[in-house]
Amino acid sequence: MMQQTVPIAREGLRERKKRLTRKAIFDVAARLFSERGFENVTVAEIADAANISVKTLFTYVRAKEELVFSDDPNILDALVAAVRNRAPGQPPLDAVAGALLAALDDDSDPTGLEGFQRMIGQSPAIRSRLRALWDETEDALTAALAEPGDGLRERADHRLTAAQLMVLVRTVTSEEVRADVADVADVADAASAPSAASANEPSPGAEGARRLVFTAGGPSWYTRMGALAAAVGAAGAT
Repeated sequence: MMQQTVPIAREGLRERKKRLTRKAIFDVAARLFSERGFENVTVAEIADAANISVKTLFTYVRAKEELVFSDDPNILDALVAAVRNRAPGQPPLDAVAGALLAALDDDSDPTGLEGFQRMIGQSPAIRSRLRALWDETEDALTAALAEPGDGLRERADHRLTAAQLMVLVRTVTSEEVRADVADVADVADAASAPSAASANEPSPGAEGARRLVFTAGGPSWYTRMGALAAAVGAAGAT
């Protein structure tokens, strides 16, 4: 008996146009929010940059806040992927810290750490959605840490590890840390201002400052989290 093949439905012109328009709206919103912050961008500016009317924009979203969270991968997805794909024997904390540092270095990327911080802003609706994202990311990290055959005890350990990782993530993406990075970066840039002889050389101040705030300056968050993870692990083994 010959097996029948099911024809693949092709995307119609109308559906393709709607999909591309939606993507353009969210791409433009992400760029503007990451450049200027959520509160400093109007819906009219987003519509204009996407070459549509405000009325058309609101056929794709119900509120401006919905434009912050698209279906595209973001920094939180990158952290989960880093844990899932970490090298054998690499602690999850090292994988997350490495992903955060990589995101920290690319401040022009809307999906990077600084772009993510600027996009969030202070809107209560966005903050509420962000808290839900924290929970969803913790769930995803717990799943990424899972091993075949894990029992209740192992799954509880993975949940605790995921919660510890989210403490680090939430700290690094906080307003306080962002302000600290900005202050140190300004000082570093001023101290390393190029002379006439080196005017064409890039200043390492800002990049060095970001890593300094994240990894140094007394007991760092990373060090404290590592100590906490070790202490909890030791307690669980007894």
